[in-house]
Amino acid sequence: MEEFDRNKANYCYSDPILYPLLKEHAKRMRACPTDAERVLWIYLQQNKMGKPFRRQYIVGDNIADFACLPAKLVVEVDGAYHDDIRQQYHDQSRTHEIEQLGFQVVRFTNDDVLTRLDYVLEKIKTIIQ
Repeated sequence: MEEFDRNKANYCYSDPILYPLLKEHAKRMRACPTDAERVLWIYLQQNKMGKPFRRQYIVGDNIADFACLPAKLVVEVDGAYHDDIRQQYHDQSRTHEIEQLGFQVVRFTNDDVLTRLDYVLEKIKTIIQ
């Protein structure tokens, strides 16, 4: 397991014991994105939105689907399992933790990304400008 380095973790500090596990999990998630994450990443990568985004980025003790550090924005893409009340409670808790670190969190459904991509991209552009 890799040694925890706060400098590499930027300002989004994680528990030093948890960080290496999150890092490995984020790596696996980058290798197997959902269809919606794959589509959205095409538009977020390589500064196509005017600011850089990272995918499966560790923010605190959470892994954000996408993060724009200069804009302090986290974008989450939620699948159908997020309709479950227990998952919604967990999502609220994660959102609160991420917001406590100074980030704004915006959530879209997989369906939003796959069927209303223009709306999703416009909303993100509005927030980061």
